[in-house]
Amino acid sequence: MKQTPIERKLNDLINPIVKDRGLRLVHVSLQGAEHGHTLQVLAENPETRNLGIEDCAQLSRSIGAILDVEDVVSGAYRLEVSSPGIDRPLVNREDFTTFANNEVKIEIEPAFNGQKRFKGVLLGEKDGEVLLKTDEGEIALPLDSVRKARLDVAKDALKKNEPKKGAAKK
Repeated sequence: MKQTPIERKLNDLINPIVKDRGLRLVHVSLQGAEHGHTLQVLAENPETRNLGIEDCAQLSRSIGAILDVEDVVSGAYRLEVSSPGIDRPLVNREDFTTFANNEVKIEIEPAFNGQKRFKGVLLGEKDGEVLLKTDEGEIALPLDSVRKARLDVAKDALKKNEPKKGAAKK
């Protein structure tokens, strides 16, 4: 996914801290707000693809300390350190292969055939293209045009919670 220059700088500062703990940095994003910024750091244990509360707290303290010294974010900001969650962002080439066969939402720029938003089953990544099966058929989107990509678990989660056909209502 595309990052701003400040997000790239933050990524470069934060990544060694995350790696030193044996974790993987998934994504760094800085969202501006009227009353300050929110710096979101997503990290995971590479084996479990999760991040416990204690790891979040330790990372938050370590990242906060380096950011206080480096003063990269001007003005007030809120630091959020968390696991990527079930609707995790897909941020690099490896993610588009690892999470193949999952429902995804993708935003690109510039538009492809007049469309910027896509939804479908991720088929993987090949030769710099994200392969996607949509209701209209299979398409290949240039990886370098992806602005945002996320797993879309809502559809599957809703199906799992639907009553089974023929089930008695209480």
